Amino acid sequence: MRQLGVSRNTLREAVRCLAHAGMLEVRQGDGTYVRAAADGGETLRKIARTSLRDQIEVRCALEETAARLAASRCSEAELTALADLRDMADAVDRMEAVDEYIRHDFAFHCGIVAAAGNPALEELYLYFATAVRISIRRSIGDADLPEPGPEQHRAVLEALARRDPDGAARATRALFAPLLAALDTLLEH
Repeated sequence: MRQLGVSRNTLREAVRCLAHAGMLEVRQGDGTYVRAAADGGETLRKIARTSLRDQIEVRCALEETAARLAASRCSEAELTALADLRDMADAVDRMEAVDEYIRHDFAFHCGIVAAAGNPALEELYLYFATAVRISIRRSIGDADLPEPGPEQHRAVLEALARRDPDGAARATRALFAPLLAALDTLLEH
């Protein structure tokens, strides 16, 4: 209190907020301990301020890893669900029903991450999900940015069905390659 020049109530409220955010752990009768040095909310705000290219690049890395793992771990039921989600997304006119397309497309990509069977990767991807959804919306709305079509998404599905981790990773990378190349071209001008 003396060091910060604040009242006991102000300090108590700050500790309560930091404990709620998961940064501090309060043990009655023992003390207050630092649990995390970084604020997850601040991380999300920093991600939101990065370029679309940076966000797409990270999304590609996460999804490439997920596809590689999902190819050897996903069940037949998960493959069927992924194919159904892709069918729903592909049946929607992207320009007329953007929100519906994004919902199905996002569910498809989240399904691949879930099928990877790695809870840490899934949590990281879902944590990053806000930026991912924004990047999908931004790329659909910009005529200069190519959005992957049904063929590219089907290539990922086919590699998963073949249980081909390298093929799934390559197909995922190919899904993002035109978008990343277009962003590089835009940045050069």
